[in-house]
Amino acid sequence: MFRGVATVSLDSKSRLVVPARYRDALLVNGGGRVVVTADPGRCLLLYPLPEWEPIEKKLNTLSDFDPRTRSIKQLLVGYAHDIEMDGAGRVLLPPMLRKFAELEKSAVMVGQGSKIELWSEARWDAQVEQALTFRDGGLPPELEGFTL
Repeated sequence: MFRGVATVSLDSKSRLVVPARYRDALLVNGGGRVVVTADPGRCLLLYPLPEWEPIEKKLNTLSDFDPRTRSIKQLLVGYAHDIEMDGAGRVLLPPMLRKFAELEKSAVMVGQGSKIELWSEARWDAQVEQALTFRDGGLPPELEGFTL
């Protein structure tokens, strides 16, 4: 289970050092093998391989005749890369994924249960600001009555 937020840096070779709390979970749940893909929100999603496989299988059963479904498949499956975490706990992000998410030297990792989101700092800050606007009403219906 992934939770929490961490600021991380990409080195000169575009490798990302995975924080220890996430690294341990990735090693236990997938042996350090991860799938990184694009998210419609312009962040990247990191899944342990065993968590990604049923998602990909379900996506591949969807019809290509609906342009919306096909677009989502093209994004999620098309951008998916199998990556092996190295012995130092780093993952090498492919150039197309870095470009898609506009990742440069610094990024934000956000634990989301079975996956980790990887955001550029600017996009993450905007995402947080957008989330804070829900305080003034406008909650999605499924969150009505939800309390912490």
